[in-house]
Amino acid sequence: MRIVSGREADALVERLAARGAQLSGLEARVRRIVDGVRRGKDRSLRRYAERWDGLAAKQSLRVSEEEMAAAWRMLAPSLCKSLRQAARNIRRFCEWQKPGNWMRTRGGIAVGELVRPLESVGCYVPSGRYPLISTLLMTVIPAQVAGVKSIRVVSPKPSAEVLAAAAMLGVREFYRVGGAQAIAALAYGTESIPRVDKIVGPGNAYVTVAKKLVSFDCAIDFLAGPTEAVVLSDSGVPEFIAADLVAQAEHDPEALAVFITTSRELSRLVRVSMMQFAKENTTAHVSLRARGAILVAASRDQARKWANRLAPEHITVAEEDLPLIQNAGSIFVGDYSAQAAGDYASGPNHVLPTSGQARFRGGLSVADFVKVIAVQRLSAKGLRRIAPAIECLAEAEGLPAHAHSVRVRCEHA
Repeated sequence: MRIVSGREADALVERLAARGAQLSGLEARVRRIVDGVRRGKDRSLRRYAERWDGLAAKQSLRVSEEEMAAAWRMLAPSLCKSLRQAARNIRRFCEWQKPGNWMRTRGGIAVGELVRPLESVGCYVPSGRYPLISTLLMTVIPAQVAGVKSIRVVSPKPSAEVLAAAAMLGVREFYRVGGAQAIAALAYGTESIPRVDKIVGPGNAYVTVAKKLVSFDCAIDFLAGPTEAVVLSDSGVPEFIAADLVAQAEHDPEALAVFITTSRELSRLVRVSMMQFAKENTTAHVSLRARGAILVAASRDQARKWANRLAPEHITVAEEDLPLIQNAGSIFVGDYSAQAAGDYASGPNHVLPTSGQARFRGGLSVADFVKVIAVQRLSAKGLRRIAPAIECLAEAEGLPAHAHSVRVRCEHA
């Protein structure tokens, strides 16, 4: 991991800010898989699942509720307790963030919004390098709080722990498929897996490309790439800073880990700690060598501008810097706000935008599982009050029938 400053640091920030998932090379291959499942349905889905997901020849695509319940019964008590605690915190946060209906009336015109849950969603839970139990919680719970009727979980070779967590949450539909084939099944439906209105959850490059390809036919949350972590600090505890960056770097060899500071002494101490922590962690070591950086800014203002330019998935800042952060998936404030807390149990979602998408959206939330429908109710008096404006604008646009639809009502009232 290099320590850089001056023009070199500026140039590195610009390169990182322009980062994006390198997906174009996979599109043709993934399109064949998606089209195959769209046409061949279960037949193609099973063929891919047996080849890549470890599905046995006569094994059911759907995990039975009895199998999930049995996994829960066999789970270690300490893990049961931890799952319950994490789920409680996530659910409480989701309840707090849930949008609500509203109406306002003025001069005979009542306007507002109705919040309605989506009918069905598909939750993708990765099961490649690690069995991400926490991702099941982070995708299913907000859907439940939103009131989604049909929640379908897909995961390749799901671990007993993931199945147990599904049982704890009351998941009824769980399918042991993954990759692009699972995304296609959720988007278009097969004999075994009904199609859904929206697909959420992170995955590998094949999953991400498949989500991109189906996004015109099925809603998605966003295209998630490798994990990203930034720490912005001038006087933090070196071991804490290093520990957070190494923790996020162990997700993926392509993970991005960046420390931004104005203190050369702190940069040196953090680098030493990171190298010590990453020594025994192969994935983190590879990631830090390839995508790790320590940026020494000339001023606090420059450091904060760099952080916002990067628009990272995770960022840790001091309390006084919180008002200055405009672009981030999730913000962690202060020395004891470990980024891993957000990964598991503090409550906010860990499914977060990457590749600079934090410029225009935050992480997964209850709002991703509802639709907001505008409502308007006008009395005769209310319509007459704005009729001249409507008629004038309609005629200016060359739409006389629009103007007439208002005029005829005013004449009748």
